[in-house]
Amino acid sequence: MPNDVMIPEELTIGELSARSGVSGSALRFYERQGLIHSRRTTGNQRRYHRATLRRVAFIRATQNVGMPLSCIKDVLDRLPRDAEPIREFWIAVSGYWTNEVNERIAQMERMRDRFTECIGCGCLSFDQCQLVNPGDALAEKGPGAHRLLEP
Repeated sequence: MPNDVMIPEELTIGELSARSGVSGSALRFYERQGLIHSRRTTGNQRRYHRATLRRVAFIRATQNVGMPLSCIKDVLDRLPRDAEPIREFWIAVSGYWTNEVNERIAQMERMRDRFTECIGCGCLSFDQCQLVNPGDALAEKGPGAHRLLEP
């Protein structure tokens, strides 16, 4: 790269969207969730530190493997505001998320194994529910798929 080409330290929302491939509405959502940050100009326009590009890439990559935004926020909160997630950070995060990932795998395996039986939602719509949930005992736990979520 020639020495006279300067890379801006800040990006507009349009520039960040174009460079990251993430829509402006998604970037505003990420900002409302505290995943990324901007400063406002005197004209109230957003300006993002260029390190936000890596944060957005990190968010997208972790979302693609099924991590919820709340977990992503927990780890991004460990970084200084405009710091880029670097390789060492990713390695540390993957260790931190091991239990979360293992629990998600176990939950998916339970869902796979229990797909054809009543999952304890209390609907009593399957004939089998009388066998696995006699007297609608799971109704006491309230709404939801309790048998699916139990280990």
